[in-house]
Amino acid sequence: MEKPDQPKVVLGVGGGIAAYKACELLRRFTESGHAVRVVPTASALHFVGEATWSGLSGNPVSTEVWDAVHEVPHVRIGQGADLVVVAPATADLLAKAAHGLADDLLTNTLLTARCPVVFAPAMHTEMWEHPATQENVATLRRRGALVIEPAVGRLTGVDTGKGRLPEPAEIFEVCRGVLARGPEAARADLAGRHVVVSAGGTREPLDPVRFLGNRSSGKQGYALARTAVARGARVTLIAANSGLPDPAGADVVRVGTAVELREAVLEAAVDADAVVMAAAVADFRPVQYAQGKIKKKDGQEPAPVDLTRNPDILAEISASRARPGQIIVGFAAETDDVLANGRAKLARKGCDLLVVNEVGERRTFGSEQNEAVVLAADGTETSVPYGPKEALADTVWSLVAPRLA
Repeated sequence: MEKPDQPKVVLGVGGGIAAYKACELLRRFTESGHAVRVVPTASALHFVGEATWSGLSGNPVSTEVWDAVHEVPHVRIGQGADLVVVAPATADLLAKAAHGLADDLLTNTLLTARCPVVFAPAMHTEMWEHPATQENVATLRRRGALVIEPAVGRLTGVDTGKGRLPEPAEIFEVCRGVLARGPEAARADLAGRHVVVSAGGTREPLDPVRFLGNRSSGKQGYALARTAVARGARVTLIAANSGLPDPAGADVVRVGTAVELREAVLEAAVDADAVVMAAAVADFRPVQYAQGKIKKKDGQEPAPVDLTRNPDILAEISASRARPGQIIVGFAAETDDVLANGRAKLARKGCDLLVVNEVGERRTFGSEQNEAVVLAADGTETSVPYGPKEALADTVWSLVAPRLA
């Protein structure tokens, strides 16, 4: 039985092999307190049966506008929703939605919904890359729908490429971010923008088994990527040594060292509207790399390790912006005199915004929570209280978006 204060979600399911993954997405919604109405297409029921959707959701399931006509389901379902998410969204469904066709209950629901709508496409690479599909996606995005970029990976059979449904847990995180923004989510303030986010911590090899590194988990950078996707952006995530699952909708580039990170950032920043450097980049790297494992010798102290400076990526991209109006955001992890050091770093680096937080062995690194002060080049300061890293990420994008405008 639905409760009046429960967020109401419509889960549309298209007729693709990935329909079975939507069961996991449904479970995440129901277990987190959402009231879910599943609206599959007739084709989707060839992959997952009606009884499964009804049993998992606790609500009746129908594909036709003619069922329970007295309740006018083709109008009421969309009108009463707080969010509509279609997963998987096939090429056929995207085409129907883009052209306003309404030949079943799901397409009627899409036409009547006035809440945020999220599409999670899944199809073969050739279908996703076809100009017709790309035009349909562009049309939907222009109208305010959030179309998540599909993942790269194993498709039906032996095929591999872009077109795989993102993992249900990551689709859920995007939807959770959309719902958290409430009515503002209908206005995707980063739609049409390309943002680059770096995350994780670089590692500078000493020998084949050892490296100089840091404690960064990458969670803050990944939160920035997820929230940017939820706000409509095209996201390139440059991940340094993070074992976290790929955020739904983000193009992920994996790097190891600071030099590799610099190359990836410079390449991705060419057409980026904003670059957020959340990665913890090693300041130094060993001058020499030992080709074999450095052995411990009895009675001898280890030889000193000579270090050299790594490139200052934040200062470089701030001084030489790839395009006019590009917004650059840096992060400063400090252990003492946090704000004083942050203000000095903001002036020294030349970025537009600097997120300053206090770090330590049991603070920030690896945690799900964070607190910070965002310093701006215009002298303003925005405090973000202790809370989920997604909250800090949303604050950052809320400061970036008007500067892009």
